[in-house]
Amino acid sequence: MVLEEMISELKGAAVQKRAITELRVLNEAYDYDRPSSFSRGMRIDLNGLVVLLISGTASIDENGETVHVGDFRAQCRRTFHNITGLLEAEGATWHDIVRTTFYLRDIDRDYREFNEERTAFYKAQGLDPLPASTGIQAKLCRPELLVEGEAIAMFRNPAAERRS
Repeated sequence: MVLEEMISELKGAAVQKRAITELRVLNEAYDYDRPSSFSRGMRIDLNGLVVLLISGTASIDENGETVHVGDFRAQCRRTFHNITGLLEAEGATWHDIVRTTFYLRDIDRDYREFNEERTAFYKAQGLDPLPASTGIQAKLCRPELLVEGEAIAMFRNPAAERRS
């Protein structure tokens, strides 16, 4: 019954969307062709529910430079740091994450270390339940990048709820 009520409530609801970014944490690479063909993330507001779609995010700094070249664990930690910054910019935390996808340049070589870093990070965040997740081997957009992550977060917008 709850699903039916949610569907009924959402029918006809206005959908608002806008790009998200956090330039104090990470910035676009300046040497990419312009204009860039994606947003760092997208915020969707739907009748008090906020959905954040965070694009593939890697070990990139506030100057658009790759950091921690050759250090897989440090690249993982920077990737988590960057996703955290994007979440915080929109009033969200890792507790709002419902799904992640991580792309590893060499999944056979790096998955064990990746899972150790992810497990430690999630434990430090106090996540329970853990987000749904998929790991994929992929060629990343820069040869020095070893890991990239994307995420989906969902939460209620308290300001929208106060207005209703």
